[in-house]
Amino acid sequence: MGKSLIIVESPAKARTLQKHLGKDYTVKASVGHIRDLPVKTLGVDVDNDFTPQYVTIKGKSKVISELKKAAKEAEEIYLAPDPDREGEAIAYHIAEALKTTKKPIRRVLFHELTHKAVLAALEQPGEVDLNLFEAQQARRVLDRLVGYQISPLLWDKVRRGLSAGRVQSVAVRMVCEREEEIEKFVAEEYWSVNTLLEGPQPPPFQAQLEKVEGKKLDNRKRKIAGEEEATALVEEIKEAELKVAAVNKKQQRRRPSPPFITSTMQIDANRKLRFSAKRTMAQAQRLYEGIELGKEGPVGLITYMRTDSTRVSDDAIAMARDYIGNTYGPDYRPAKPVHYKTGKGAQDAHEAIRPTDVSRTPESLAGKLDRDMLALYTLIWKRFVASQMAPAVYDQTSIQITAGDRGRHELKATGSIMRFPGFMTLYVEATAETPEGGKSGSDKDTPLPDLEEGQTLKLQEITPKQHFTQPPPRYSEATLVKALEENGVGRPSTYASILSTIVEKEYVQLSQRKFYPTDLGKMVNHLLVAHFPKVIDAEFTAELERELDEIEAGKMNWVKVMRDFYGPFQQNLEQAREEMKAVKHSATPTGIKCPQCDGELVIKWGRKGEFLACSNYPECKHTQDFTRDGEGNVRPVEREAPEESGETCEKCGRSMVYKHGRFGKFLACSGYPECKNVRSLSTGVPCPEEGCDGEIVQKVSKRGKVFYSCNRYPKCTFALWDKPVAKPCPLCNSPYLVEKSNKKGRRLVCPNKECKYSEELPDEE
Repeated sequence: MGKSLIIVESPAKARTLQKHLGKDYTVKASVGHIRDLPVKTLGVDVDNDFTPQYVTIKGKSKVISELKKAAKEAEEIYLAPDPDREGEAIAYHIAEALKTTKKPIRRVLFHELTHKAVLAALEQPGEVDLNLFEAQQARRVLDRLVGYQISPLLWDKVRRGLSAGRVQSVAVRMVCEREEEIEKFVAEEYWSVNTLLEGPQPPPFQAQLEKVEGKKLDNRKRKIAGEEEATALVEEIKEAELKVAAVNKKQQRRRPSPPFITSTMQIDANRKLRFSAKRTMAQAQRLYEGIELGKEGPVGLITYMRTDSTRVSDDAIAMARDYIGNTYGPDYRPAKPVHYKTGKGAQDAHEAIRPTDVSRTPESLAGKLDRDMLALYTLIWKRFVASQMAPAVYDQTSIQITAGDRGRHELKATGSIMRFPGFMTLYVEATAETPEGGKSGSDKDTPLPDLEEGQTLKLQEITPKQHFTQPPPRYSEATLVKALEENGVGRPSTYASILSTIVEKEYVQLSQRKFYPTDLGKMVNHLLVAHFPKVIDAEFTAELERELDEIEAGKMNWVKVMRDFYGPFQQNLEQAREEMKAVKHSATPTGIKCPQCDGELVIKWGRKGEFLACSNYPECKHTQDFTRDGEGNVRPVEREAPEESGETCEKCGRSMVYKHGRFGKFLACSGYPECKNVRSLSTGVPCPEEGCDGEIVQKVSKRGKVFYSCNRYPKCTFALWDKPVAKPCPLCNSPYLVEKSNKKGRRLVCPNKECKYSEELPDEE
């Protein structure tokens, strides 16, 4: 009897399955897609029902030959790429390639790579889902029609190398529109009045003025507008009798969050672990595909990570409930299992993201997983177990306090006392950032004294405080993912690639974990909104997503979706070719004289955005940056004189100056552009390799990371990551020390591992 052949898309997944299934199965990997649309042409026959013209991906001919050879030797073939649209497309194209073998071909879905789950899936094989494949095909064709026809237009009108994407352009638009909101925002002043009060019983407590003359302060209709009014209110309250008007005590229950879906995992990993969406998905993929765990062999540690369903199997719930009861006690385990309602429009094909075995605690895997994998696994494990734990119970207390005759003004104090922590013992969802940059949600629990209605209070302190309304916050990775999800733009599985693409294309930049649109991004967005308003409209894009779901469910024909989209799109495209402004050829006069000749400075468009250039180019090559004042008028930016280094250029004899580039400081000839000599910064440390007369200089790796190596490379390959300092070790006489930094600060240490010398360094400003 011949072996059964199982084909997956990932070599790591193949290794895990092979260990589980043993010698009766041969497991091969396709290494992703084997066929796709061509790279250099549109690859879609728009005149023939949008027929895709698939070609074999470069380098995959050998893979296909190996799969055919293995298929001929097998009795039956199981196609087991990931259980989603992309996986179904991979399975479909492999099935097409193996048709000639005339072997039975079945589709299996592995939602988790554990021994039990793998065997169960093989016992229930199915067929390739044509509806699911056509949904993926429709998305691929839509993206190709948009990307391959708008992008050349941008090359012609702006610059080569630009791209437009059906979903990525919507994300850029969201970032640009948020920036416009921030730029147009006008801050308004308002004041608060805060007090420290004392009752018959300790402790003293804080209360804030909530109502003025019976009207609630909300910083919109009624607010304390200025210092004069705030000061007058302070004086009134100082003279007023303060009485407890009401004490409200209510028991509150806070329920746990549901287990992760793709989007919530990306959001929480960004807020708690500072992981990008791309980094989160890469680590989740590794956890799903299987990790070598000693005697157990490779084991999939989490369920499939591309899902928008919060459904969990009964077996998994039972595992979690047993663990909770045994570890935390019966009070922490609810009387009944907790079930969560899956969001509207979510696909319920997969479970939520959870550990495959709750008994594999994060502590038990320490030392077996690398840092990133362990951090993400811990997050997933805690979120899932906490989702089956009892609610937290706390007492919420609010005290209403009147000030003055007939309760002219009113203050309010709030606080809470935790009675039972419940799920919060294990896990609390990360909170969103507020416009002020803090965290949303209540402050730390505030203890309040036991007060009764009618009691008089003493005023210990009263403080007026000035505030200003804040603009909406810029998007972080977490909030942009949340906004894309709420608007129905893209699918959870695409968010990571969307965010990576808009940064790589330089449409936005990520600074201090916030997205800022670049000048290029603003320009491209402006052109696309003007000429393709519907294509990059969030609501229209969300409607297309719903239609793709209908195709997957077999309720809509994919060709009809293409026809409905392409007719209006083609009209937009033809009109844009005629009417879109050619930005790269524009030169807007400024009326400002060129500082190097008698020409006029004009505004031009370059790779990094707008800049000033002389109208006499190419005779005069003067360029410089500029800013705009509040009225939009151009203001040239004066260039700072480069910092002299005291060194001489060995090529032309001019002085070398310090310059700042993409990867930091470096030395360059002051005669640039006539002389383009550049030099790495010296550390002043001679190379420690025996027989080498070189010195250690600062360099930058291909990935932009600073390191230090000998300037005699490749003759000498000495290198290190830590910055060397020309100071001998006082203990072992090492000719240099190295600088290290961590949360505790900076210090110099000896590079000799046997020497423990270390000295503190002052913090850098």
